[in-house]
Amino acid sequence: MFNDIGPLELVTLIVLAVLVFGPDKLPKFIQDVTRTLRKIREFSDNAKHDIRSELGPEFKDFEFEDLNPKAFLRKQLDNDELGLKDIRSTFDLKREMAELTDSVNGHDTASALPGPTSSASAAPTSGGRVDMTKKPEAPKDERPPFDADAT
Repeated sequence: MFNDIGPLELVTLIVLAVLVFGPDKLPKFIQDVTRTLRKIREFSDNAKHDIRSELGPEFKDFEFEDLNPKAFLRKQLDNDELGLKDIRSTFDLKREMAELTDSVNGHDTASALPGPTSSASAAPTSGGRVDMTKKPEAPKDERPPFDADAT
C-alpha cells in the first residue's frame, strides 16, 4: 500500500504526527487507528464471505480481484480458447514494419523474407532495424510540385 514512501518521507510523517498529536497522545492515536483498520478489514472479509455464500456453488472459484478490468482481461486472454498464442507467435513486427515502409516509399517488394506469409518485403539494410525517417530523394533535374492553393 505504501511501497513508494521513502525513508525521508516516513521520518517527516513521524515528526509531523508527534508535533500534531503530542508525544503523550500519539500511542493512543496509533492504537485507535490500528483498531479501526482491523475492524474495516474484518467487515470486508465478512462481506466477501457473505457474497460468496449467497452466490452459490457455481461461483465457488469467483475472485473479487477478477472484477478489476485488467485482471479480467489478462485472465481471459491467457485462456487459449481463441488461439491468440498462435497468432502472437506467427506475427513478426519487424517484417510487417519493413513491408509497410517499403510500400509507403514505393520500393519493390519482390524479394521476400522467410516467414509464414508470401507477400513479405525486402530485408532491411540496417541490421534488422527499419529507418522510417529516411525520405526518398527527389530527382535533381525536376522542380518540386507547386500548389497555388497551398500558399
